[in-house]
Amino acid sequence: MLISLALNALFVQVAGIWARPPIDRTGLLDQIAATARVIEAAPAPLRPQLANAASSPMLQVQWQAERRAFDLPPGGAQVDPGKVPVLRQLLGNQREIEVYRPSDWPSGSVQARYAVLIEFGDGSRLSFVPPERSWGLNLPARIGVIIALGLIATLLVAWIATHQLAKPLQRFAGAARRFGGDLSAPPIKLEGPHEIRQAIIAFNTMQAQIQHFIAERTHMLAAISHDLRAPLTRMRLRSEFMEDLDHQRKLIRDVEEMQSMINAALAFFREDTALEQSTAFDLSELLQTIIDDYRDQGIAVDFAGPAHLVYDGRPLSIKRVIVNLLDNAVKYGRQPRIDLSSDEQAVRIEVSDQGPGIPEPALQRVFDPFFRLEGSRNRDTGGVGLGLSAARAIVREQGGELTLRNGSGSGLIAQVELPGRS
Repeated sequence: MLISLALNALFVQVAGIWARPPIDRTGLLDQIAATARVIEAAPAPLRPQLANAASSPMLQVQWQAERRAFDLPPGGAQVDPGKVPVLRQLLGNQREIEVYRPSDWPSGSVQARYAVLIEFGDGSRLSFVPPERSWGLNLPARIGVIIALGLIATLLVAWIATHQLAKPLQRFAGAARRFGGDLSAPPIKLEGPHEIRQAIIAFNTMQAQIQHFIAERTHMLAAISHDLRAPLTRMRLRSEFMEDLDHQRKLIRDVEEMQSMINAALAFFREDTALEQSTAFDLSELLQTIIDDYRDQGIAVDFAGPAHLVYDGRPLSIKRVIVNLLDNAVKYGRQPRIDLSSDEQAVRIEVSDQGPGIPEPALQRVFDPFFRLEGSRNRDTGGVGLGLSAARAIVREQGGELTLRNGSGSGLIAQVELPGRS
């Protein structure tokens, strides 16, 4: 505000002094006083020639024996030479000096300009008129200049101030978005005005509480899964003493399935509590490595995408997701394929196959923990139903999304969309 007021005061000064300055600010008086003294000292017959010789494109000088010979409007302002040092020094105090401003001429006159008329001791007069430059602007123009420059100054200062204020807000918003995709994101640095600092403190407190709650939940569930191993082991031992062999086989199969589910849950919780650090890596090369691993097993996986794509993320987690999706494509479909693409907003990895696909109502339910389709009830082929849940959790931890959709003809397309950080 102080800068804006200072600039406005400067503009008022410019519009007042430069646009319509007093006669003593135009620089004419020094030249006028010296020229008038030289011409007054000369004989009257020589004064017209001296006046013509003293004239220049910037100042026209004319001598006349009578005042009415000058084409000047009535009502010129009187100047007291005693109050102007240069006039008092060169011309003395007893001198009639008339000054005409542009506003003294009739409205719209093309002759409107500054003029100075000096009376000599013999009653003759010498006029000074700057024909090439007419200083000054009329009142509406001066007001318009002041308002325009004042608005420019105000807008400029306001833009700088809001830009400085917006920086902490932008960083605060970016940190909030990052926390939505990365639960292990660090707290926000305290900066900005007092109100923004208070908001940052509240956000950091909330973030720490959420992280603590998630960590406690994960540890609790992992402990529960671990403790379930003991009763399952006892159930298996007791099943060995059953006389009904058919029931014995069924019970052992159920126990082994529950054991597999618990092992999968424990692995999921362990990975959830130890998040991998982000790093820059070549995503295309990572996908090619996965494809080479499947090729070594006699499984051909097609690939389409750029030869190199540098991405900032968690390579081992992304590899786990892609391997999980490819395993499903190999188990339930044929001709698995990976398509990689990117733009300024996102990096997309599509894993597709030519299998039977998934019924539309189940496209979202397959992400539920321990949910399996009827066709994959066999534990040896269908797993325990945590693969897609874990894969989606990993992708969301990195700020992305995992979606499934059926192909136009046949097969299933799993799309991993990661935020563009390349």
